Amino acid sequence: MPLEKKIEEKLNESLKNKDKTLYPTLRLIISAIKDFKIASKSKDQSLKDQDIISILKKMTKQRNDSCEAYKKAGRDDLLKKEKDEIAIINNFLPKQMSEEETKNLCKKVISDLGATSMKDMGKVIGELKKNHGDVLDFSKVSNLVKDILK
Repeated sequence: MPLEKKIEEKLNESLKNKDKTLYPTLRLIISAIKDFKIASKSKDQSLKDQDIISILKKMTKQRNDSCEAYKKAGRDDLLKKEKDEIAIINNFLPKQMSEEETKNLCKKVISDLGATSMKDMGKVIGELKKNHGDVLDFSKVSNLVKDILK
């Protein structure tokens, strides 16, 4: 089943159950998907799962940024709300690789490409994005690749 349909079904289910923690976030997700369709002037009304995953990752990043700001401001109530939204959004994202799995994959790609210096970092990151873009956290990947290539 396409990811968009899963999200819509979950929204309908949460509305029926009057789950006030879940449906506002799901409405935000649906709204972001519709905005993306309008912005891309997509004639096809269904998006690929990869497009939706990138929208969800962007939403998660925005909420992580908000969490940092709320921590600094001491707004624990808003911080909790943002973390709850992140948890809901993460339910629809593919499971991310662990730190150890990510490190091993980075080492393997570096050796496969014959990368030896920081000049090769772009090739390594490009290869990782191309083949494993949806299961890697690239904020961690760039640091790992830098450490390995030093």
